[in-house]
Amino acid sequence: MDNRNRWCNQEECPLIGPPQQSEDDCQVGHPNDNNQKHKGHLSSHSIRYVYTATSGIPDFPEFVNLGILDGMQIDYYDSNTKKVVPKQDWMAKAVGSDYWDRETQNSIGREKSFKANIDTAKQRFNQTGGVHVAQMMFGCEWDDETGVTRGFNQQGFDGEDFISFDLKTLTWIAPKPQAVITKNKWDNNKAGNEYWKNYLTQECIDWVKKYVDYEKSSLMRTVPPSVSLLQKTPSSPVTCHATGFYPRRVHVTWKKDGQDHHEDVEMGETLQNDDGTFQTSVHLNVKPEEWKNNKYQCVVQVSGIKEDFIKDLTEDELLSNWGKTNRVVVAGLLVIVAAVIIGVVIWKKNRKGECTVTHLL
Repeated sequence: MDNRNRWCNQEECPLIGPPQQSEDDCQVGHPNDNNQKHKGHLSSHSIRYVYTATSGIPDFPEFVNLGILDGMQIDYYDSNTKKVVPKQDWMAKAVGSDYWDRETQNSIGREKSFKANIDTAKQRFNQTGGVHVAQMMFGCEWDDETGVTRGFNQQGFDGEDFISFDLKTLTWIAPKPQAVITKNKWDNNKAGNEYWKNYLTQECIDWVKKYVDYEKSSLMRTVPPSVSLLQKTPSSPVTCHATGFYPRRVHVTWKKDGQDHHEDVEMGETLQNDDGTFQTSVHLNVKPEEWKNNKYQCVVQVSGIKEDFIKDLTEDELLSNWGKTNRVVVAGLLVIVAAVIIGVVIWKKNRKGECTVTHLL
């Protein structure tokens, strides 16, 4: 049975930001070289549970929780429907028939706790009305080639980090003074911290393996990407846009004269399309004379597909709405819509791999 339902008390429950992705963050095992790190990126699997409570938003559920496996939503609950439902056909077969009733009751309990947490946080931050968001995101990652695993449990309030769990020390990190009360209380809960250690490093990994096994036929299917080079104006960055690929795990790089080029490169997010495939973009910000006098290539590698998909940066390959080609960039390719937590909060990665929270309310 998935034991993630063991919960804290109503007064001091979840409050989040996304997991920080440094190399020191809660890893078991270490890649030996850059090639292994690259392989691990393409062969890793993850599960994340995200709980979101809101107040002051008309016609919006006050509580939502969902599970995400490898970027794919697998279950969903909100305070309007009061029912946990599978979002993938295989998910309904992966667990027993009583799982959904049990999870529904657990989610109703979480909903009450999270609503209480918003009130607690408002008191600590000396706030009254207005729009407020309390979140928790926890889960784990597993690389099926290197064996590297990572666990995380981070919580936040109004789009900023509130408290996070340190798996190495089994203590809590409070970046704000208002979270120190929670930190002290949870640090003293040794049994609870041992539970989180066991869940994040063992039980969660077991569930990832189980779910991946059930979903193997879907997760392991492959769809090659469509790759385009786009530019709005002569002075704009050149965007390498890959779309329509599956699975989600992808590695996109710019090369200069055959060598990986990291300067002046901005990584975009990998987002899901309406048809279940994925898209991503990587932006190269160099002057036209630079790429015209050197050989620049965009290389796209999709997990499970041996072939590399390469686009040479030339005037013939560049799609733009200027110049001799007179080809118009389809606006839809540049409009990226990410429905993460139903539009409440979007987690973004910058090019250093760190995570930030963008509060949209």
